[in-house]
Amino acid sequence: MKFRTRLLIMSLTIILLPLLLTSAALLVVGSHIEDAESQFGFLDRGSSSFIYTIENYSRISEEVLKEVRQQIRQNPAKLEEKEFLDKITLDLEDKSSYIIVRKDDTIFYTGDEAAAKKIFPALPEYGNEMPGTEAGYYYNDIKKLVKEVDFRFSDGSEGSFFVITSVSSLLSRKTLYNMAFAFILVLILTSVLLTRWIQKGIFTPIDQLNKAMQNIAEGNLEYMLATHERGEIGELYRNYEDMRLRLKESLDEKFEHEKKNRELISNISHDLKTPITAVKGYVEGIMDGVADTPEKMDKYIKTIYNKANDMDRLINELTTYSGIDNNRIPYNFHRINVAEYFGDCVEEVGLDLESKNIQLNYEDLVEPSTQIIADPEQLKRVINNIIGNSVKYLDKEQGVIDIRILDEVDSIRVEIEDNGKGIAAKDLPNIFERFYRTDASRNSSQGGSGIGLSIVKKIIEDHGGYIWATSKEFEGTCMHFVIRKYN
Repeated sequence: MKFRTRLLIMSLTIILLPLLLTSAALLVVGSHIEDAESQFGFLDRGSSSFIYTIENYSRISEEVLKEVRQQIRQNPAKLEEKEFLDKITLDLEDKSSYIIVRKDDTIFYTGDEAAAKKIFPALPEYGNEMPGTEAGYYYNDIKKLVKEVDFRFSDGSEGSFFVITSVSSLLSRKTLYNMAFAFILVLILTSVLLTRWIQKGIFTPIDQLNKAMQNIAEGNLEYMLATHERGEIGELYRNYEDMRLRLKESLDEKFEHEKKNRELISNISHDLKTPITAVKGYVEGIMDGVADTPEKMDKYIKTIYNKANDMDRLINELTTYSGIDNNRIPYNFHRINVAEYFGDCVEEVGLDLESKNIQLNYEDLVEPSTQIIADPEQLKRVINNIIGNSVKYLDKEQGVIDIRILDEVDSIRVEIEDNGKGIAAKDLPNIFERFYRTDASRNSSQGGSGIGLSIVKKIIEDHGGYIWATSKEFEGTCMHFVIRKYN
């Protein structure tokens, strides 16, 4: 749930919930309560406090008095008939009311003898009626509402007709205090409910997020925060999870990178140590006079030269790797004619392969005018690295390397295939990864840094192409790479 919605609900709850609960409390004790003195003109006969009653109590007695007043106007003698008075008493039985008819200072008739004797001495004297109003008397000590109609008996005696109503639901000041207490209780209950709701919906999630951030600060990237909530809290949790996963991925990559760097240093150190040891040995042989013939001297010098070239190649690979790692490989792109460029490359590498007794076959199947956009120097590095790997792993007496240039409509595909020992199926998916080597023994004849093919892949991808390999173990390997044509 969004914060804006939560605030709206909270505001409405603060306003509506106390009103609803207070209204419910008021309905328990009655509705439409009004001041007795200002509303009905009741005279308080037993307390100085304000008294409140309900309209229905006044209406009960007023209906009876209306009938009695009419009877007085028509036939006052009717009020002296017991049958008439009994009928009124019967009508009032289920309304918590009864009548008293007073003649002079005695009870002429009553519907409740025991109750009449208690209230009779306190009844108002003859002549205290307030005609034309709904006035009456309220006796707070016995909770009775009294209304009076005066008349004359047929013999001239003073008569008063009283309707006595039990008002058990009248509210005193104590009841008002209780209502005030109930209202305060309602406010406290509302506050507690809102506090609990806000704590559960806002503060608890924030505490959990704070705990999660502390775990992040301590380096614990495994601490998860899962939620199905929507709104800002849910988004905050999901953003934390995204951050945590990215940090974890970045840290894993950092550890992997450091591991590969250590492996690179170890590989380079090992591969440099071999030619350096050889160079030192041959130089010592020359210094000690072991190369005592021109033929031996020539052999020693060529060996030293070759070992120096091996060291130079390793250093170049390390430099290139550093450029790849920092995305700083220098490119100088040109339009290149495919036939001319690869023809020159084949001619150049052919001389070296011929000296190593390796057969080179070249086939160009693209149009002579076909062009690509490429960096000639970096593309030559790709070809030399691939051919260098092929030479390194040739295990046949007659090594063969085939180079084919194929037309792929919008692209050209270059295939460099050898008849070497091939690559195992389990190693094939990993050969373009940095520092990956299929030769775990790292013997001096086939040793390498393990970054040659990763450099090849990076250069081809920077040219907008892609590269892959196919191989059959003990039969040979074919490298394929594709570069788009220039149109």
